[in-house]
Amino acid sequence: MSLDGQSEKGRYMGAQKINSIDSEDAEGLLTKIEQSFDIQFGDDELTHITTLGELCDHIADKIQLENTTDCTTQQAFYELRNAISITLSIKYQILTPDTPLNVILPRQSRRKKISELESSLGFQLNILRPPQVITTTLIILLLASIVGVFFKWQQGLAGLLISLAGLWLSDKIGNELSLQTVGQLAEKMARENYLKSRRNPRTVNKNENEKLLINWLSEDLAMDKRTLTRESRFE
Repeated sequence: MSLDGQSEKGRYMGAQKINSIDSEDAEGLLTKIEQSFDIQFGDDELTHITTLGELCDHIADKIQLENTTDCTTQQAFYELRNAISITLSIKYQILTPDTPLNVILPRQSRRKKISELESSLGFQLNILRPPQVITTTLIILLLASIVGVFFKWQQGLAGLLISLAGLWLSDKIGNELSLQTVGQLAEKMARENYLKSRRNPRTVNKNENEKLLINWLSEDLAMDKRTLTRESRFE
């Protein structure tokens, strides 16, 4: 069992024994790791990786920055709190990790305020999604249309086009928050924009690698965080 490199960019992460990971999900995860830590994996570089712990250690070895012990999530919260205070004119003293996002990002001006926050922070937050009922309905239509192609291909094809266009459009104009609190957003920032969330982007806390990767696998690939350890194996 190994973490192999065979996809569009010559990389492929094998399935974790607890829950399978297909090549597309693996590619997306590795790309996020590269962007967050400002590193790049070469072709076949990960073929020797067999466990989550080995992947954590390999990433730590690739990051050529000063190692410190400060908490990135805490720094991300302070940076987010400062950006909210400046761009949205909210007193930073009242902002805590438990502050609801729907209070500071009201629906009627949500997209505009998020855009202002992103400009201040210097990266995308990606916290908006369409209503779940719309997504579910379009996915059902998509699946029904795929089946319909084999019976009445014209109607099936039309359904495919409508459902795909609907999913694309709903994703672009979705106005529902995918997170609930400022603290959850700070955790997302620390995970997906690790170096940009640190007070000094030329430093890193290598001890956080394991926690960050476990959160990635849990949040993005729907794995049970309680079963993920350094000994968890890729196959």
